[in-house]
Amino acid sequence: MASQVRKQWSVLAASTLSFTVCFAIWMMFAVIGIPIKKVLDLNETQFGILAATPVLTGSLIRLPLGMWTDKHGGRIVFFILMLSAVVPIWLIGEATRYWQFLVLGLFVGVAGGSFSVGIAYVARWFPKSRQGMAMGVFGAGNSGAAVTKFVAPAIVLAFGWAMVPKVYAAAMLATALIFWIFSYHDRSHVVSAGITGGEQLRALKDPKVWKLCQYYSIVFGGYVALSLWMTRYYIVEYGFDLTVAALLAACFSLPGGVLRAIGGWLSDKFGAHPVTWWVMLISWVCLFFLSYPQTDLIIKTARGDITLHVGLNVWVFTALMFVMGVAWAVGKASVFKYISDEYSHNIGVVSGIVGLAGGLGGFLLPVMFGALVDITGVNSTIFMLMWGITLVSLVWMYWSEIVPQRNGAARRLAPQAA
Repeated sequence: MASQVRKQWSVLAASTLSFTVCFAIWMMFAVIGIPIKKVLDLNETQFGILAATPVLTGSLIRLPLGMWTDKHGGRIVFFILMLSAVVPIWLIGEATRYWQFLVLGLFVGVAGGSFSVGIAYVARWFPKSRQGMAMGVFGAGNSGAAVTKFVAPAIVLAFGWAMVPKVYAAAMLATALIFWIFSYHDRSHVVSAGITGGEQLRALKDPKVWKLCQYYSIVFGGYVALSLWMTRYYIVEYGFDLTVAALLAACFSLPGGVLRAIGGWLSDKFGAHPVTWWVMLISWVCLFFLSYPQTDLIIKTARGDITLHVGLNVWVFTALMFVMGVAWAVGKASVFKYISDEYSHNIGVVSGIVGLAGGLGGFLLPVMFGALVDITGVNSTIFMLMWGITLVSLVWMYWSEIVPQRNGAARRLAPQAA
């Protein structure tokens, strides 16, 4: 019989592998959406909707999946979820019309709901002092976004875009079987079997939960949105082909997934609040520079006109994206450290709510990106939007966390001064 420690690490490894595959499939349209866009002659808004459609379902289903995980356990819920996505993934390769891609994308999006299942399932196998690390390792499955950028372009070039869904369907089936073999169920982890759905949903009344939703809509929602959009951005803004564009886009999505484990360790060591504050501040600075559009200035002088070009070259742009990817990897873990610290009794439900908000950000932002580019014609408007959203989180965090801490410290020092 396997020891408890062996079970912990087996569950963590199997869950992380499964989430990586699910996330790679969830981000599939970031690559195959580009040739589909060309075949169907879609505009930027239509492309944004196509790329984000799986994200919508994966977001909306996160809350019920989190509730079911609390009530029935993560192993069975995760396994059924993966099996349910296999056929829709395969059928994408047979689709020929825009509406067919959208409908199938909704079904495939179920794979994205795996996060709220796995994060609660994994966390309960570890003591509280190590939950940040465990959730960070599991969350590194976000690197599936980068896996898609490495694997899918190679398949597209060798066999055409229609082969990608078929390969991914086979991978999902194999992963589901591997997960079932190497995962375990512990009845003591089903902490709310007798609680009704209404009682679980009381967490929606907690303002702290809504604040965490705002944070996560940036570090995860923004990550998903930019992972979907960056390949296209490099093609349009810098003129690269699909393969090079996907590789450069992976410079953001790979650290944004893999380094989440470091975010869990930092959150365990320093606490969720200071880590999240620095994540938001670094993101805000990066987005400020990323927002500046490519600009040509003509300066009138006594000797004639002088033309200056102001804008980020591809290497500076990619470096800033890399830094922001690292920051968001850490932030995704630190937000869930808040949850494990304060909501250990209903982590499935709260992670489902917060994950839903982050996923909705990942759905709405690409659609807004497409609309902004169609309206303005300026590609960098997508970063202007993200800059404004990040500013809201910084202000909210300052007034709801930093100011109360300072006031509390001042009250404690007042009697000593007297």
